[in-house]
Amino acid sequence: MALPATYRSFRRTTGDLPLTIEISTEAVPKQLGDNDVLIKIHSVSLNYRDVAMLHGKYPVPVRDGLILASDCSAEVIAVGSAVKRFQIGDFVSPIISTNFIKGTEDVKLHLGSLGGYVDGVLREYAMYSEEVLVQLPKNLSWDEAATITCAGLTAWKSLNGLEDLTSDSYVLLEGTGGVSMFALLLLVNAGVHVIITSSSDEKIANVKKISHLVEGINYKTHSKIAPEVQRLTEGKGVAIVLNNAGVHSIPSNIDCLGDRGTINLVGFLEGFTADWNPAKLGELLVKQGILRGAPAGSRIDAQVLNKYLEDKNIALGAIIDRKFTFDRSKEAFDYLYQGKHIGKVIINI
Repeated sequence: MALPATYRSFRRTTGDLPLTIEISTEAVPKQLGDNDVLIKIHSVSLNYRDVAMLHGKYPVPVRDGLILASDCSAEVIAVGSAVKRFQIGDFVSPIISTNFIKGTEDVKLHLGSLGGYVDGVLREYAMYSEEVLVQLPKNLSWDEAATITCAGLTAWKSLNGLEDLTSDSYVLLEGTGGVSMFALLLLVNAGVHVIITSSSDEKIANVKKISHLVEGINYKTHSKIAPEVQRLTEGKGVAIVLNNAGVHSIPSNIDCLGDRGTINLVGFLEGFTADWNPAKLGELLVKQGILRGAPAGSRIDAQVLNKYLEDKNIALGAIIDRKFTFDRSKEAFDYLYQGKHIGKVIINI
């Protein structure tokens, strides 16, 4: 196919906070390196990290003026002479941490992160080394496949690939954002019970329509959710907590946790400060519980997840909240930051 000389992208502005995004014109690469792959991007999904960077709320440094976003679905349109894993027409996406291939690398992941330290995917075309690309599940639409890179893989790794979870297990998901909703679909497809929290009865009602395995707790109505969690689990607590709020809710997470359970610190919606007594962590000793930062996913992990989604024929349409055209990308960022969404916000390129 004939390629244009230029393409459009959106970059972060520089200067005083909050930053915004601005459209930019980029040159389509005229030559590919031996191991490079040129992709045409079809859909992009946004994550909270994308808006956090604009508002100075991201926990690690980012480079100025980069192309934004990390999650996309794309089509291979050209390959370098030494590329072996892909061919023209393949459906692919890059991984979020471009320096984390096997999962054994001793690296600072943020130095390879798309949209943070490396140009991201909110653009019409991109060129990446083949080692950072993965094949997408063949059963998914462009929009569905665009939700996997960050939110999907974070959910998958935080659930430990669904290992050790049974039909008697319960998992607590904080909020109805992308990671929580992706985790919810993985869990209900595996027959695992889900408890999800929200400040909106309407959101809870909509999420519960997905499966009879889903229960919801409004944390505005129930200022202490742990008693409700213990009631719903008949006193045994949850096997896993996906903490999207941040360190503020760790004491509540501990109270919700069952024996030998795990709290995964995934998000930072409420910031990084808390006023609770650290002695609370001693209860993890009694429960033999684990508190950990959300595990990062490598390219190998992404390949495993994508194969699982395809083999199980898991559809992801239920977690797509709203779609925007490329020209309306700024509206998409504003909508996400307002927190009105359930699941994923999509930008069609």
